[in-house]
Amino acid sequence: MNDPSSREQDELLVTLEARFAAHGSRHPGLRWAELRSCLARSETALRSLHAMEQTGGEPDVIGRDEATGRILFCDCSAESPAGRRSLCFDREALDARKQSKPVGSAEELAAAIGIELLDEAQYRALQELGEFDRKTSSWLRTPSAVRELGGALFGDRRYGRVFVYHNGAESYFAARGFRGLLRV
Repeated sequence: MNDPSSREQDELLVTLEARFAAHGSRHPGLRWAELRSCLARSETALRSLHAMEQTGGEPDVIGRDEATGRILFCDCSAESPAGRRSLCFDREALDARKQSKPVGSAEELAAAIGIELLDEAQYRALQELGEFDRKTSSWLRTPSAVRELGGALFGDRRYGRVFVYHNGAESYFAARGFRGLLRV
């Protein structure tokens, strides 16, 4: 991922501030000034947030990590980020495909952006803040016991409920991407 220019950083901060103000219910008790100060001290966080925004994630603050006090950003786009779809789960799955390989894997792209895939609990918590993935689905961090058997988890919202289920890790679909979490 490319480093954003200073103009792009300024535009990103304007976008993030507007989103923060528009969705206050996602982060009660947090103030933009505190968040802005944290972001000003972290080029790495700005780079990751820029990549999240550029790939369609619409990152927003969803709270604070209780254990560390770090601020949590998550992809809050209505659907799985468009610039992060049609990916298999991880490098092992990508290497296992013999034909019709996707362009990459969710885990590798998340690492390149500097974010982590949501796990099942984080995905369900995000769904408490709004209705996400009503037409798409998102790969989720998968327990090693499931991954060792060749599977991977994904989630979506259908029929007013949140579903988490499985697929072969090597599968990929135009409507499946992944959501990321960034700790600042």
